[in-house]
Amino acid sequence: MRAARTESRAGAANPASVAALVWVSWMGEYLHNLIELGLSPLSPENSVMAFVAAGLMIWWWRAPDDGKRTATASLLGLGLLHLVGGSLSVLPLPLLPFVPAQTAGHYASHALYAAAQVPLVVAMLRALR
Repeated sequence: MRAARTESRAGAANPASVAALVWVSWMGEYLHNLIELGLSPLSPENSVMAFVAAGLMIWWWRAPDDGKRTATASLLGLGLLHLVGGSLSVLPLPLLPFVPAQTAGHYASHALYAAAQVPLVVAMLRALR
C-alpha cells in the first residue's frame, strides 16, 4: 500500500512546475559558465546539459505511473550532481585538473549556480517521500 502511495506522489507535481525547476537549474549552470568562462548557450558545456535536462524532464513527464519514481530520482540526481559538483569545484582541490580562481566573483557565480539547484532538489525529494 505504501509503495502505491509513493508512486502517486512522485507524479503529483505539475509538469509546468517541474519544467520551470529544470529550467532554473540549467540557467544556474549557464549563468555560471557565461560569467566565469564566457560560454554561449550553444557551447557544448551548456547545450549538452540542456539536452540532458530536457530529456530527463520529458522522460519524467511522459513516464507511466510505475516509472515516475525512477524519472523523479533521475531529476533529483541531476540537481544533486550540479549542487555538489558546483560546490566542490569552487575549492582549490588537488584532484581538479584546474586551479579555480579564489575571488569574490568566482564564489558568487558558484553560489548562484548552487542556489539554482536547490528548488529542483527540494521538489524531487518531496515527490519521492
